[in-house]
Amino acid sequence: MKEFNVLVVDDEEEFRDLTVKILAKRGVNAQGAENGREALEILEHSRTDVVLLDVKMPEMDGIETLRRIRNLKPLVEVVLLTGHASVESGIEGMKLGAFDYLMKPIEIETLLEKLGDAYEKKRLHQEKIEKALLKKHMSMPS
Repeated sequence: MKEFNVLVVDDEEEFRDLTVKILAKRGVNAQGAENGREALEILEHSRTDVVLLDVKMPEMDGIETLRRIRNLKPLVEVVLLTGHASVESGIEGMKLGAFDYLMKPIEIETLLEKLGDAYEKKRLHQEKIEKALLKKHMSMPS
């Protein structure tokens, strides 16, 4: 698996910290944010490929955070985390452009696979944009 950067956004400190540690042990560059505002701040100032985003958070929930991520960093892929009671939120998130959603509790292998797939989609999309820009630049008269 290629090295990529994941931001884990969850208000449950124990879950967030444990997830970041597990991802790091598996070779994924991971950092945590305790809420949507902190996540947006981190996204503005760092290179993040994939956001693992809890739907249920106080103040700004995951759906609102997703909307703002889409405006701030449209190429960043978002995987939502939902509880049993918030499957509708996961579906709503998919309509807003989330890559996918996972139900808590999650198996680490499933999580790694989903994050890897999300990163691959982002990488391919970014590559297409770069090729298109290069092609446009090459065809411009000097």
